[in-house]
Order: sequence, then C-alpha cells, then structure tokens
Amino acid sequence: MSIQQPTAEPAAGAAGRPEPGEARQGTDGGLSSGQIGTFDLVFFVVAAAAPLTVLAGVAPIAIAIGGPGAPLGYLISGALLVLFAAGFTAMSLYVRNAGAFYAYVARGLGRTLGVGIAYVAVVSYNLITPGVAAAFGYFAAGSVHDATGADIPWWVLSGICVLAVGVLGWLRVTLSAKVLGVALILEVLTLLIMDGGILGHRGAAALDAHSFDPSTLATGGIAGMFVIVIGAFTGFEATAIYAEEAREPSRTVPRATFIAIGFLALFYSVGAWLIMGAFGTDKAVAMARAAAGPELTFKAGELYVGAWLSDTMHALVIVSAFAATLAFHNAAARYLYALGRERLLPRRLGVVSARHGSPGIAVSAQTVFNLLVIAVGAALAADPFSQVLIWTNSIAVLGIMVMQALAALAVWAFFRRDRRGMSAVRVVWSPLIAFAGLALLTVLAVLHFDLLTGASGTVNAVLLAPLPMVLAAGIYIALRIRSRDPQRYARLTNIDVERD
Repeated sequence: MSIQQPTAEPAAGAAGRPEPGEARQGTDGGLSSGQIGTFDLVFFVVAAAAPLTVLAGVAPIAIAIGGPGAPLGYLISGALLVLFAAGFTAMSLYVRNAGAFYAYVARGLGRTLGVGIAYVAVVSYNLITPGVAAAFGYFAAGSVHDATGADIPWWVLSGICVLAVGVLGWLRVTLSAKVLGVALILEVLTLLIMDGGILGHRGAAALDAHSFDPSTLATGGIAGMFVIVIGAFTGFEATAIYAEEAREPSRTVPRATFIAIGFLALFYSVGAWLIMGAFGTDKAVAMARAAAGPELTFKAGELYVGAWLSDTMHALVIVSAFAATLAFHNAAARYLYALGRERLLPRRLGVVSARHGSPGIAVSAQTVFNLLVIAVGAALAADPFSQVLIWTNSIAVLGIMVMQALAALAVWAFFRRDRRGMSAVRVVWSPLIAFAGLALLTVLAVLHFDLLTGASGTVNAVLLAPLPMVLAAGIYIALRIRSRDPQRYARLTNIDVERD
C-alpha cells in the first residue's frame, strides 16, 4: 500500500475542501473526507463506551459505591456532558481537527497549553486501547476454558485482538464503522431482552422510584461513584476526532454527539435501575458489595430470561471488548496522526495511506505500542483485568476528564468576544457550567483514585505521575518552539481550521 508524506493543506474553499458527499482519498496527504455519516459516528462513540461491558462490569461497582442513587448518577453525568457538548459542537463548526480536544484548547486558551494537552491526549488514548485489549483476552480466555477446558494465556488472545484491530484500523474507516455497528446492535439487543425479561416478571416491583430521589446522593460514597460513572461516557469526543472524515461535519458532528450522549445516559440509567430492580434495590446493593457483584447483570439475565441469555451475554462481553478496542485504537491513531502532522511527534506519523485514506503509520505505531503493553503485562504476570485494564484506563480516564474540563473553558474563551451568532446559553453558560462540573469531578477522581485502581498510595502516585509530567513537557516544547521558530508556533493547531 502506498503512502504519502503530508503536504500543506489548501486554503478553505476553491480546491481546498470536497463538496458535501464527495469523498477524498487522501491523495493530498489529508485523511479521506466525506466517508462517515451521523450513525457511523454514533457507532464509534457508543461502541467505544462498550455498553455491555459497562452494565456488566462497571455498573455493579457504581451500585456498590453509590448505593441506590447509581441510576440518577448516570442521568446527572449525561446532563453535564450534554451541557459540555452544546459548546463543544458549536466550536466544531470552526475547528475540524483530528486532534479534537488539544486543538480546541489551543484555539481557546492558547497554543502553549494546547500543546501540553496534546501530549496528555496521546498518553490517555494510547493507554486505553491495550487495557481494553487485555480485557478482551481475559474474557476470551475464560470463555474458551469454560467451553473446551483449554487454558490459553490471556496475552495470546489479546495479541490476536490487537493485530485484528490494527488491520481494520489501516483499512477504510467505514469498514470499522460497520464492524462496530454490528457489535453494538448485538450488545444493545441482548440488554434490551434482559430488561424486558425483568419487567415481564417483576412488573412495577422492578421500578423503584427511590433511585431517582436526590436524597440518595447524600451518602459518603457518592463522590467515588461519580468518578466511575463519568468514565462510562469516555470516548464521545470521537465525533469531533472524525470531523475531518465526516460528511457535512457541521451537521453530522453535533447530531452524532447529542444522540450518543443521550442514548448512553438513558441506556445506562435504565439498565442499572432494572438490574437493581431485578433483585430489589437493597438486596442488589448488598450483592454488588459482595462477591456476587461482578456477576450481578449475568444473574439477572439468567434469572428472568434463561441461562441461554447469560451465556450469550458472556460471549458478547468479548465482542464488546473487541469493539471498544477498535474504537479507541482509531481515536488514538488519529491523535498520533494529528501530532505527527504538526511535527510535535515524528513527522512520519502524519503519513496517510493513499489507498485507504487512513493514518497508516500512526495505526502501525499504535498497534506496536499495544503489543508492547500486552507483552510487559505478560512478562510481569500482571492480572489482565484488575491491573492491565484498570490501571491503564484509570490514568486515561483522568487525563480525558482534564481535557474535557479545559476544552469546556476553551469554548467559552473562543466565543467570549464574538458569539458568532450563537446563543449565550450554548457558548457561554453551558460551557462554564460544564467546566465547573468536570473540574470538580477531576478533583474527586484524584482524591478517590484508589476507588478506580484498587491500589495503594505508592502505586497510585506512580500511576498519576505521567499526566502532569507530559503536560509540563508539552508546555516546555511549545515555549521552545515559540522562542526558536515563531512562524511554526503560529501555525500550530491551525491545520484544518475551516474558518474564523
């Protein structure tokens, strides 16, 4: 497959951008545009969130920590992210860049901080992918053992997952969207069958309105619950990451963002509510806090539908983990591509496949990184779920929360002097409220980091260290570029800016 070095982007207009619906094949060094529609974007976002993995593996933890108020926690988190998305999508009309958060921060709060956030983004997104691949290996190894009695090391299956995802990431992005769409439909269908079974057998008894009483949020563990709950939405930024490759991004990106956040908030909230209702709220909380917690969702499916549904859900958790690995791999590769294009990382990462319009070198680099993390986990005999997955993703979720908070503030700053016809609610108050909420959650995440990692203070300090370190390194690099090459500094983050 041939590849091309990136070249200067033509000016907007004239020959610079394809007409709506016209696909660009990457022959000018840019990502292939006009490829992705609204629901392709929704599939990327929701598949990355891995709804089955969240409701089977994460929701019981939220229930154990937050008690009856977990369903309300999902709704409140969704509402906060809708406020964030109001400004985020408004800014997407003016900044379309595969670097998304860092490009927004740079345009709103300055290039120096933006470059620092760029490195935080690279660390965060590149850590999520091998962690989720480790979860794939963990689930797959267990299923293979249950079905055949064979003991295949988790890291072998994780390696296969990483290689398969790498191939799909190299190919045209619409193929990834189709794979994610099939996986997502199967996940959602299975969970809806479970919900229907619970309602069919328990009826109104499964619907405990107390879970939505604000008084349930007065417990001591509610802060830790919100840290876990907000992490379940990680990845919705993908709508902006793919803006360069979307059809009519001024419409596609906002639609997909709001659809994805709204769907996830309702789906998570109702799913957690009915899982609790399957056993009775108090009993479900007690089970979540006991050894039965991780099996809570599977037990509900088996009890009210049948063993076949529980078996199917166990199998689809593997599919869910694969879909999430693919979605986050694509996002991570595009961050590497964006920084390679800016020459903030090796320039060859900004190379595009002439045949598929995908960031081929970045895809390859991300795949190699995933394999290295899996290999280190195997060499250290680390537990694939409680260590490789949880530790890498805890760092990543915290980094993404920092980026979200700063991106919200950047939206306000971007529109502060000129709202460009936007309402104050959308580009002033919504981003400011979102910034306050996300900043608070970030502080809570640091203070309650042990709830995410299950590790000691020393381990947590080591895990937290990379984020401030890479932020400081990025700021230093930006200041150095500004002093040595002011013209290059002025061009940073301006690639693919549609208009001012």
